[in-house]
Amino acid sequence: MTRITAAVLEEPRNLSIESLELAEPKANEIRVDIRATGVCHTDHHRYVGASEVPYPVVLGHEGAGVVDAVGNSVSSLAEGDRVVLWVLPFCRECEFCERGDPHLCSRRSVVKQGTLLDGTRRLSRDGEDVNHFYGQSSFATHCVVAAQTAVKIPDGLPFSEASLLGCGATTGLGAVTNTAEVSAGEPIAVFGCGGVGSSAILGATLVGADPIVAVDVVDEKLSFIEELGATHTVNSRDTDPVEAIQNVTGGGVKYAFECTSHPDVVKQAIDAVRPGGTVVSTATSSADPFEIPPAALTHGKRIVGNVGGSLRPSIDIPRFARLAESGRLPLRELVSNIYSLDRLDRAFEAIDEGTGVRSVITQE
Repeated sequence: MTRITAAVLEEPRNLSIESLELAEPKANEIRVDIRATGVCHTDHHRYVGASEVPYPVVLGHEGAGVVDAVGNSVSSLAEGDRVVLWVLPFCRECEFCERGDPHLCSRRSVVKQGTLLDGTRRLSRDGEDVNHFYGQSSFATHCVVAAQTAVKIPDGLPFSEASLLGCGATTGLGAVTNTAEVSAGEPIAVFGCGGVGSSAILGATLVGADPIVAVDVVDEKLSFIEELGATHTVNSRDTDPVEAIQNVTGGGVKYAFECTSHPDVVKQAIDAVRPGGTVVSTATSSADPFEIPPAALTHGKRIVGNVGGSLRPSIDIPRFARLAESGRLPLRELVSNIYSLDRLDRAFEAIDEGTGVRSVITQE
């Protein structure tokens, strides 16, 4: 057992920093000394009770750090490796993993019970189990994860930036490059410019999409998004975004990236794409149920779900990491607030307040 410090959520908004026991990694697992971890809306939904989670639990699923122990059968990683931890645990053995779609792993559902992939827990407090989150629990000084979810990163990439590649940034980047496969010169729109939406803007800029229309309800966010590469911005509180997009593009965008899961926004995204166009929807954990009338999909329009950016983590994360290290992918611009672990509650308050794009917890 290793004694660690972690943020334990006992119930909604009841968070405490405590000492826990962390069991040693088993076969095909590693232990990571966490140096930074992003604070995502997915964590926030559990923190406020908008989505269910087994209590007590240690949240956090965008970790980056240094491998400090490896279990049996781990050959791809060694102690001292700098890694980012991908959000979606995958088994490497099911049909989806074998065909190269680990984001669709059929065995991942077990982690919803608060365990790692093998159905057991490594966290405990005074002999009682504490639950994991997304098979990771990176709001802690250390965590144990499946080795395949850890990807090496360049020495020159700060952990605060690398952590965003664990979920939010890669979900947005991958939505553009993998899920939609946007090409240069194709018109796109992004609805909702938080962590995922702003990353989609970065992805659209990388591939040369044009025009790039950003839609949000906060002027400060839209000003920031312009700096990231949006060619046009629309505040949907003041302006009909569908009409504005039609005016900009002369007929609608080819791809609309919907990053809110709000029923009205989904409808706007559908109306904003041209005939044959595609809406790429990244559902949030607290998405409200709604129905899409068949008539909305006339003229060959499609809706495609975006799960983790359709990532191939061992290929895509190193690619994005190299781009970030070279300055071509400005992840540093997405880091709006930095806190220590004992101020995690303040990071959640920042999400409540809508300030900034993404907070990061660092331990460096």
